[in-house]
Amino acid sequence: MSRTRTALLTSLALIAASAGTAVAVVPSDTALAAAPCTVDYTVQNQWDTGFTAAVTVTNNSSAKSSWAVKWSYAGNQKVTSGWNAKITQSGTAVTAANETYNATLGAGGSVSFGFNGSYSGTNAVPATFTLDGVTCNVDSTDPTDPTDPTDPSGPGAKVDNPYSGAKVYVNPEWSAKAAAEPGGSRVSNQPTGVWLDRIAAIDGVNGGMGLRDHLDAALQQKGSGEEVVQLVVYDLPGRDCAALASNGELGPTEIDKYKTQFIDPIAAILSDSKYSSLRIVTTIEIDSLPNLVTNTGGRATATPQCDTMLANGNYVKGVGYALAKLGAIPNVYNYIDAGHHGWLGWDDNFAPSATLFHQAATSEGATVDDVQGFITNTANYSALKENNFTVNDTVNGTTVRQSKWVDWNRYVDELSYAQAFRTQLVSAGFNSSIGMLIDTSRNGWGGSARPTGPGATTSVDTYVDGGRYDRRIHIGNWCNQSGAGLGERPQAAPAAGIDAYVWMKPPGESDGSSTAIANDEGKGFDRMCDPTYTGNARNGNSMSGALANAPLSGHWFSAQFQQLMTNAYPPL
Repeated sequence: MSRTRTALLTSLALIAASAGTAVAVVPSDTALAAAPCTVDYTVQNQWDTGFTAAVTVTNNSSAKSSWAVKWSYAGNQKVTSGWNAKITQSGTAVTAANETYNATLGAGGSVSFGFNGSYSGTNAVPATFTLDGVTCNVDSTDPTDPTDPTDPSGPGAKVDNPYSGAKVYVNPEWSAKAAAEPGGSRVSNQPTGVWLDRIAAIDGVNGGMGLRDHLDAALQQKGSGEEVVQLVVYDLPGRDCAALASNGELGPTEIDKYKTQFIDPIAAILSDSKYSSLRIVTTIEIDSLPNLVTNTGGRATATPQCDTMLANGNYVKGVGYALAKLGAIPNVYNYIDAGHHGWLGWDDNFAPSATLFHQAATSEGATVDDVQGFITNTANYSALKENNFTVNDTVNGTTVRQSKWVDWNRYVDELSYAQAFRTQLVSAGFNSSIGMLIDTSRNGWGGSARPTGPGATTSVDTYVDGGRYDRRIHIGNWCNQSGAGLGERPQAAPAAGIDAYVWMKPPGESDGSSTAIANDEGKGFDRMCDPTYTGNARNGNSMSGALANAPLSGHWFSAQFQQLMTNAYPPL
């Protein structure tokens, strides 16, 4: 599927009302302020017979208690489904009216909605939009047209999908480790995330590359084309309150240190005009906000540490501050961690998580415009697509949701979860243009144990367990999983609503040590990384499924890397 963006913003000619007065064409910035409304119409995905579009309308006049946007198509486009607005169509004329929850549109405020449509022939952008009968300032300029003088694709300009048409940075340090492994040269040229997981990582740890070193190397790799650099921003106070292996250096109350000694220095480097031609993707604080939903309060999975972080608000404040500071940099694209389907896919986690994410994205000076999208399955193992069963299947009249593996979850794989969660996030108030990333670095589950068809229909358990690609003992197991393999190779725009499949977690880097190891990195020993551990409430009191002899999290784990190559799917 192609993914294109049409930004419909242009100057407005202000014409005096009285006869004989000269016409004044004002500069673009002034024109936008004077226009009664502006429209951004985005074709997010397009294929032979259909497309997905997003519309953002900004009201530059007085506040409204209800609104309706109208346009007409020049071709045979038909709206087939929509979200965040009540969309109707009569012939070529389309009307999008407010829902009850987004009826208020303040002065200077924006509202976003989206829809799927069908077409044949051409899919031309509508020429005119109105808001409550007043024409908005739009034109049909196309930023993909090389002759268009308003082309925003120059250095530092935001694009709809940073991965489209771009190479992605190959970390020389990871590449060297991978290439040194037998058979590792088959994947050592793949792009992976650069993890900024402590303050010292900004300048480089133990003689290793720091942030500027990576950005300089990315400029060398870039050449004359576009280049994405992937950073994992990961040092919140009281980090990962439900897993000791990935605890960080900052205590629960050290939010000011996080801001001034971690985020501010990163922002200062990324703001350097030297790097303005790079597309910098930031994964914002994995394993943080989801914990506030699932591991707090009276739940069996609650931890005192997560209760503390919920009470003091420092996860929300930290994420909001990072979004605001980094989002202000024109060529930075923020993606917030959104857990995975085996974490947030249940009804009591799904919508509350989207609401919490919106709270964080509108705190500490951040707005939803600072959020490019979300990333799922970071450093996890959830299968991308389970082909041998779906959540809607039944066995002898019993839904597969009753199986021990699915356990009433609404989703059985990462792709369906990411696409559905994207819709939920838009409903929660995020821009309809957001995209999703899925970390496929370790969710291939290939090799000789990969099922070739559905399981036996003796029961829902035999059906699901016999057919599922994900071979973990329990979906809550997360540390150095036995049997895992490399997943889909990184690629841009692989499915509707998905900006890219990425290897954000560098394959071969440990999730945590199998035994306690003294260190100065703030990393504790989590029994979930101990292959002899019999579990807790978060993994159904199951065996951990972890590999033995693992080093500290982030350190090179040769045995795991070899297993990942052996069990890669698609195979190497």
